[in-house]
Amino acid sequence: MIAGEVGHPHATVWRTLKRAGISRPPRQPREQPRLYEWPCPGDLLHIDSKRFVRFSRPGHAVTGDRYVSGAEKRMRIGYEWVHSLVDDHSRYAYSELHRDERADTVTAFVERGLAHFAAHGVEVKRLMSDNAFVYRRNRSLAELLARHQIKHLLIPIRRPQVNGKVERYQQTLKRECGLGQVTAPQTTAPRRCHTGSATTTSTDHTAHSAAGHQSAVSTTSRGRTARAPGRASTAGAC
Repeated sequence: MIAGEVGHPHATVWRTLKRAGISRPPRQPREQPRLYEWPCPGDLLHIDSKRFVRFSRPGHAVTGDRYVSGAEKRMRIGYEWVHSLVDDHSRYAYSELHRDERADTVTAFVERGLAHFAAHGVEVKRLMSDNAFVYRRNRSLAELLARHQIKHLLIPIRRPQVNGKVERYQQTLKRECGLGQVTAPQTTAPRRCHTGSATTTSTDHTAHSAAGHQSAVSTTSRGRTARAPGRASTAGAC
């Protein structure tokens, strides 16, 4: 601004720019999604984790009430992380709830997940993840995948759409399960989180892993009835 010049209110500047048609740049056309699906269960698994806030009572996303008392603030209930594996072909999902997302937690979760898919007759060939440090630089996870001869794929930087199947599943899981759950402050053991599909008919099977961690498995799909991997693996192409 030139010295001595009187500035104009932002609203006036915005109206002037709007009349000239330059108030904001034109919206760029959205990139068309490139859909893909591997032909057989186990050809590709998607992995991701999502942080859930622990609640002493349902939060404002459910009740609409944002009031938090001083006692509730001092409770410091903390967070939990949902770790999920989603099969690319069948949309079959395996999830566990943990108190952290450290490397050893992720590796142990993947090992139990692989055992669960193997129990359904599914041989996992590839695992796709984002570029989080816990996946990209996890030595124990790399050794586990090498023992099972599973190829680890990383999505391009800042391209979560490539891993969209598990990303969408995690969002649905948080909206339909996490936001309405109440967690006692003294609870430290992993708790079961019911999973399901908001778009299609799904079958839920509550499961407990061999290590005693409570988990949940479900089938999810986009626009069609979901199929369990054990049944889908009998298709002619597989």
